[in-house]
Amino acid sequence: MIEVKHLTKRYGKTTALDDISFTVESGEVLGFLGPNGAGKSTTMNIITGYISSNEGTVTVDGSEILKEPKKTKQKIGYLPEIPPVYPDMTVRKYLEFMFDLKRVKLPKAEHINEVMRLVGLERHGRRLIKNLSKGYRQRVGFAQALLGNPPVIILDEPTVGLDPKQIIEIRKLIKNLGKKHTVIFSSHVLSEISATCDRVIIIADGKIIADAKADELYTALSDRQKLLVTAEGKSADVMAELNKVPEVERVNKLGAAGKGANRFEVEYRAGTDVRRQVFSAMARINCPILEMTAGNGSLEELYLQLTENAKGGEN
Repeated sequence: MIEVKHLTKRYGKTTALDDISFTVESGEVLGFLGPNGAGKSTTMNIITGYISSNEGTVTVDGSEILKEPKKTKQKIGYLPEIPPVYPDMTVRKYLEFMFDLKRVKLPKAEHINEVMRLVGLERHGRRLIKNLSKGYRQRVGFAQALLGNPPVIILDEPTVGLDPKQIIEIRKLIKNLGKKHTVIFSSHVLSEISATCDRVIIIADGKIIADAKADELYTALSDRQKLLVTAEGKSADVMAELNKVPEVERVNKLGAAGKGANRFEVEYRAGTDVRRQVFSAMARINCPILEMTAGNGSLEELYLQLTENAKGGEN
């Protein structure tokens, strides 16, 4: 549905995007994650045609944004970080205005009613936008992005400034959108992305540093995984045997764990599973395993470690 190839954007001597490429499949909810200034908004602005790139191409459903801007933009619904609403208009009048501005050809009243129902605004059509809470103003922004039923929905930091209840509501809305649309959702908060998206791209300092399914992020970010093992027997024997397992790269003794038992941290190559080999190794030397659990550190800590060197101003 969306194909980004070798995208580069420079502002003078500053490179905001450095040769990034990725694709988004039809019906996929993609999380675009990175710290402030990483290049998220720049990428989204290029995809939507709001700004141009120095190099590279963006194709949406077969149409290239620079060669066929009008045709391509008709396929995209965009919600910027600050919703583009007119506070002195009522919700319905604003959506009617945007309907006409976008030249939507669907039945007007029926389509607007459907969009308002989808985003939970059906009871707020006569209210002035300036009298709505931030969460409901965000819903109005969602509604304008959905006008015309575009196949692609792009959301830039849609939960910034919302309270926990509103964030949960927006998460549900994004997941529902993913049933009928291809969605790109950007954030600098890892928990937001991992709770909402099917797949995650992490960008830092204008470069993609990870691209993985949400439940495989730790493996994508780290070249090692950890296993915590509590076993009986002499620690030297246990460590020597564990180090014989091919996928194991390091074994650390963490300390005693009761009479005759010790705790060990086993580091092994990411993408492998060494539990069966560890069990067999301990059985060979008659050192019973009392406990074996995953010992990976915090995903948030790993994410921060990998992105802490990202520099730049506002993206």
